[in-house]
Parts: sequence; C-alpha cells; structure tokens
Amino acid sequence: MANRWGLRASLGLVALALSAGIASAQDPAASFPNKPIRMVVGFAAGGGNDIFARLISSELQKRTGWTVVVENKPGAGGRLSAEQVAREPADGYTILVGASGAMVIGPLIFKTEYDTLKSFTPVTMIGDFPLFLAVGADNPAKSVKDLVAWTKANADKANYATSSPAFTLPSELFKMKSGANGTAIPYKSSAESILGVISGNAAMTVVDPPPLVPQVKGGKMRALAVLSKDRFPDLPDVPTMTESGFPDVNVSLFSGFFVPAGTPKPIVDKLHKELSAVITETDVTGKLRGMAVRPKGSGTEEFSKIIADEQKLWADVIKAGNLKFGK
Repeated sequence: MANRWGLRASLGLVALALSAGIASAQDPAASFPNKPIRMVVGFAAGGGNDIFARLISSELQKRTGWTVVVENKPGAGGRLSAEQVAREPADGYTILVGASGAMVIGPLIFKTEYDTLKSFTPVTMIGDFPLFLAVGADNPAKSVKDLVAWTKANADKANYATSSPAFTLPSELFKMKSGANGTAIPYKSSAESILGVISGNAAMTVVDPPPLVPQVKGGKMRALAVLSKDRFPDLPDVPTMTESGFPDVNVSLFSGFFVPAGTPKPIVDKLHKELSAVITETDVTGKLRGMAVRPKGSGTEEFSKIIADEQKLWADVIKAGNLKFGK
C-alpha cells in the first residue's frame, strides 16, 4: 500500500513538473528576466539618449528588481548600435535605445544592415521633442511668413545651418511647403549650428530645444515657430507652424526602446508594461519634461505606425528634393 501511494505521489510530482514546464514554454515571460538585461545606447555617455537610458534603467531596477546594464556603442549617428542589436538573440535581454535619426531616417539615406520595422520590434516610445525654426536676433524676420519673404528677396544670403539629416529633412520640408529658399550649411552639432546663425554665417536653423532656449532667452536668437501641434512651455509666446500658416510642417524627433524582431510577444508585453510605467508614472516623467521631452510610453502598434508614417514622409521629401547625403 505504501509503495502504491509513493508511486502515485511520484507520478503526481512528475505531472506537476511537466505541466509547469509546458506552462513555462507557453509563457516565456513567466521566468523573464533571470539574468541581466543590456540596454544599448548608440551615443556616447552624457548625451541625451544616454541620460534617458540611465534615468529609466535606474528606476526600472528599483521598480522590478531586475538588473539592467547600460552599454554605450557610439558611432554613425546610432546606426552601429542598431546593427549590433539587430544581430542579438531575440530573447528580450538586449534592448536598443533608438532615436529618429537611426531608426527612421538612417535606413532611408544610408546603406544599413537593418530595416527598422523588419529587424526590430518597437517596445515603447520614451518620448518625443519638438524642433524650432529660429533666426539670429539681427535678422529682420519677426514671423515665419516674414522669413519666407526674406529668403525670396535675398536668395544669395538664404542658407540654413544643420548638424545632421534629422535637422536637414525638416528644413527641406519647410522649404517645400512654404516656398522659402535655403542652402544647407553643415555643422557638427546643434550647438554649433546655433553659433553659426548667431555669427551670421547662416541665416536660419531648425534645431532642438536644449541648446536653443538659453540663446533665445538671452536675446541672441529669435524662435519663429515650433514644428509641433502644441506650443512649447519654456517658450510659450512662440507660435506653432500651424498657427503661423504652415500646418503641413508638423514634425518632431523621438527616442524609444526596441528589441530584435522575433522576440516573443509575452516578453515584449512585459517589457512594455514595466518601461511605459517608469516613463509615465514615476519621477522620470518630470525629469524628461525638464529636458524638453514629452513622455509617451506608447504601445508597439502605435509606435510602429509612427515610424512607418515618418518613413513615408521623409522618403517623399528625399525624393522630391533629390537630396543626397554623405556616408
């Protein structure tokens, strides 16, 4: 009798173990993560995307107890890191912090080893941030329409400062939709683009808020419009492009989290749940807003649609303008 009960107990334990194994196989997120997660950033330490990664990973570890290691792999505007992560196992243990330049624009103008929506699954957008059309304080233009008229009357002086394709394409979109003139003058950074305008070497620039706002408040630059649907809190008197009469010039840049394509959906869902909660429900929210970022925490489908829509927009601009970019 004892042996019979012992056999039944053993069989029961085997059944439980088998059912647990089947459940684990059916739900790969059940034991995820059971080792450190790598968060790969395509820019050097101290830059915006690196700051985002370290803020969010720190709060994620506090919230979940997970171990998250931030790894910087700078180069080629974030494309090197994207190529690396695209080759990693699709298991959720390697997350890419990807920005618009590498994830939307890069594959359109450079030969990359990845196709964003085929090589990756977007997990969640960290947030987006607006761009501004700005001129030097000495420029006579006080509005966007003034600037358009000025570029037409001064075609030989009409040029714009730009530090990357992420700023060149919005500038070209503005030209196409407004009829403004403007030749691109390349610079190495947004800060240098702004200095180029202040010095008079360039007439205008489309640029991100952090380096611009202090110069506007200091009286050295004039922001004519923000290229988004809402006004920017730090410069509340600056109208939107829609308010300025150019509703089709409504764009922004983003940063977000991506994992290699093929990562099991339960793991993607688990990552999205925790990352989006950190972005929208913790102190990270205020810190992002303090850096001119609008926190999002958007889902995979919404984020994927944003990427697809932006790729179509910029592909059309590149084709219409016959734009060429160096390596």
